[in-house]
Amino acid sequence: MLGSVALALVWASPAAAAEAAAAAGDAAAEDAAPGDIVVTGKRPIAESEAAALQVQKNSDSLVTVLASDGIGRLPDQNIAQATSRLPGVAVERDQGQARYISLRGAPKTWTTLSFDGINVVSPEGRDARFDSIPSAIAKQVVVAKAVTPDMPGETVAGNVNVVTRSAFDYSGFHVAAKAGYGQAEYGKRPEYEGSLVLSQRLPLGGGEIGLLVSGSYYERNMITDNFEHDWEKVSQDQRPGAATRYWVQETENKLYRLTRKNWSVSGRLDWKPDADNTVSLRSVYTIFTDDEARDNYRFDLDDRQADLVPNTAACTPTPNPTPTTSGYADICIGNDPYKGTIYGIDIRQRSTLRAFKQSILTNTVEGSHAFAGGWTLNWLGNYTQSKDDRTVTGEASWESPSTRTLRPTVGYDFTNPGVSLLTLSTTNQLASPTRFQAGTAVTAIDTFTKPLTAITFLDAVDTTTAYTGRLVLAKTLPLFGAEATIKAGFQFDQRSKVVVENALSIAGTDATRLAAIGMPTDYNAFSITQPFLGKLPMGYTFRYFDNVKMAAAGAAARANYAFTPNANNLYDVTERVYAAYLMGTLRYTWGSVIGGVRLEKVTNLGIATGITAEVNQTLVFPSLHVNYNLDETKKLRLSFNTGAARADYDQMRPNVTFNDLAQTISGGNPAVRPERAKGIDAYFEWYVRPQGYISIGAFYKDITDVLFTQTRTFGSDALNFGGVDRSNYIFTGITNGGKGRLFGAEVAAQLQLDPWTRSLGLPEWMGGFGVSANLTLNDSAITKPAIGNVPARKVRLPNTSDTVYNVGVYYEKYGLSLRLQYQRRSLWLDAIADNDVDGGDTYWDADEELDVSARYAINKHVEIYFDAANLTNQPGRRFSDPSGILTATGTPTAMVRTQTIEWERFGRRFTGGVRVTF
Repeated sequence: MLGSVALALVWASPAAAAEAAAAAGDAAAEDAAPGDIVVTGKRPIAESEAAALQVQKNSDSLVTVLASDGIGRLPDQNIAQATSRLPGVAVERDQGQARYISLRGAPKTWTTLSFDGINVVSPEGRDARFDSIPSAIAKQVVVAKAVTPDMPGETVAGNVNVVTRSAFDYSGFHVAAKAGYGQAEYGKRPEYEGSLVLSQRLPLGGGEIGLLVSGSYYERNMITDNFEHDWEKVSQDQRPGAATRYWVQETENKLYRLTRKNWSVSGRLDWKPDADNTVSLRSVYTIFTDDEARDNYRFDLDDRQADLVPNTAACTPTPNPTPTTSGYADICIGNDPYKGTIYGIDIRQRSTLRAFKQSILTNTVEGSHAFAGGWTLNWLGNYTQSKDDRTVTGEASWESPSTRTLRPTVGYDFTNPGVSLLTLSTTNQLASPTRFQAGTAVTAIDTFTKPLTAITFLDAVDTTTAYTGRLVLAKTLPLFGAEATIKAGFQFDQRSKVVVENALSIAGTDATRLAAIGMPTDYNAFSITQPFLGKLPMGYTFRYFDNVKMAAAGAAARANYAFTPNANNLYDVTERVYAAYLMGTLRYTWGSVIGGVRLEKVTNLGIATGITAEVNQTLVFPSLHVNYNLDETKKLRLSFNTGAARADYDQMRPNVTFNDLAQTISGGNPAVRPERAKGIDAYFEWYVRPQGYISIGAFYKDITDVLFTQTRTFGSDALNFGGVDRSNYIFTGITNGGKGRLFGAEVAAQLQLDPWTRSLGLPEWMGGFGVSANLTLNDSAITKPAIGNVPARKVRLPNTSDTVYNVGVYYEKYGLSLRLQYQRRSLWLDAIADNDVDGGDTYWDADEELDVSARYAINKHVEIYFDAANLTNQPGRRFSDPSGILTATGTPTAMVRTQTIEWERFGRRFTGGVRVTF
């Protein structure tokens, strides 16, 4: 959803940009000098864009700013969605909601998150999740793309700085409230949103204090259509053409019923005893909850793979409805990877109720002081706690019996990559014990017998605590013929992540304990008759499991039985960073120069199951930024910067963890080196008179010690205990690879017709039209080290789209504000294959979204609004492509795009409501 936002490239450090943009707000209206652009709220889109351009023209380092309109509101429900409107910003979505941010084509792990200039550890770790942060807490969002010495060295591609509101943003007592209601297309499920901001400025002695409190709430109820395929190369398929043939070993429908909520509460106290001193106390608490009911029907197509006898001889495919095999991977009976029939297959069904919650609590005390002689001092202390609660209320597993005549025969049709069509029938055994045929057609899948095999409960919380202390001393003086500011800074960060997991599993044969928690063993007694709420064509009907019964079973299990710690899944990782930097800013009549260096000593301490590992590293980050005024309207920006992306905390732990549900094992590598990058940026800006902006830029980054996640079969019995064989689980772990590079170009423009209507002879009403557009083009290549029988090869950087663009058109006049916004990113690499067994490299297909918003100001205090989101309703699609692996092993092929791994669609959303401001 859109609304009144300003998109502009701004050249300033995050702190400087925050100060300058704030000066263009409501509080500046009274003291504006002639020629200043003041945001009054009469034309919030145009005025906010103009104010951001004014900040940009006088700034020093490359950032992108998302400025709210005159009453301080942002239109999108989370920071990721709001920021996605900016040049060079691409997002990765989950369940249709923007979650991760990728800057100028770089991996999402290169983007850091901060509140008011303090880096915040996401609940997930270094992969900063932005969907857990409501946009309602932000006065503005500043995206720094060129790193300066006063920014942490882990900032490689850029930093997203959420600038919170202050009472000094307003001239006096201020109230802003919003309330809205909406509906999702799929399932006709409701949405609710609301926010409230209260602030006041009060005299205190010879100075002033400012008090501000705010809160927000957003609830989204939704239905998701989803199917997934797991492709594999079948060893028994040896017929001609098998080298490039992949089969779906398992296909599944994941049918979601979701309730997602974003909460936020924030408070701020600012004290200005005089013009030279300010002390600020800030606290922000955000919560993101994801209550998910997932009905998962999994069809084990390769259940009897061994029935097929390997044979290299050619055969003429001939339909055979009574084969001696199950039909899986058997081309001789007329089956192929995309269409065929498989007889007597296993249904492995899961009913999962999750209660995930992520939260961030950050508390900051900060002081700024000016002294005689041009000296200034800034000090800061921060405590942040992030929690990732991965609790599974309950997950019940149901599975077909071993008798094949009690299992379905499945006809599959995957010829359309966007459809997974399955037709079911009973399975009849013929006179020969190895021959079966399809029987009566079946529509309701739950008529097949599927006894309960187990029910599992999980309580899991990852807690990250962080402490930051910072001291910055600056001096302004004449130097080298310029007005110079020399700044020395010292910072200490300590972050500790602790993982706690406790689980309970009750077997389907444990009648006593199942009865005690009220868990039936017949699925039909555990389900409801509500019709399917989605629109996915499946070829069969099903029954949703009963959320209430699952919640009751989970509560009873937790009340009556002790959970067992998952000892191998527990760890404690601590990271300490000691940093110092020296930075100088020289301002001339022709522009400015910023240069300096940052030094960081990083200590990582990992403790797990009696193992302790400590690693120390010292990193140096130089940078230089030059801004040259070609004339009063044109600027040239040049920069050199460096950074290092460290592996995530769980990737550096000194142990391995396993997941019996997913049959996966992940291992830590405490000695892994950070991914190093050094880059250059060159941008040209033209401020079109009387109002407008056009820019073009290029960027390049050289990368060493590229971080890779390797995947292989675990191949060890070291974790075989409790009657579980884990030797064939899939193992993943982090390692360093070779070198790489990323380069690209960025173009942005924003223009409003209003200044030219009279000179063009157009009627006044046409002056309400405006446009903003941006385009980013990328090219990346890194060397993937050899592994197993796969030689080294060139691949693109993960999460990198070759093309990212946004186009927005708006009309704003006479109290009416209309906006149409379209954004698109091309496909991007998701994971790199280490062998040719599982379908090859995986990609997310191109992603797009079209949104419309309308606002009408009834008067200067009351506004009504309407938003329509995801109007194209494009599905999210992930696919596997074996061409990279096959090329590396000597068999060149074009990219294969037909092997869908995951497909999901979410429907359109519509919301309306009212905003009130005083």
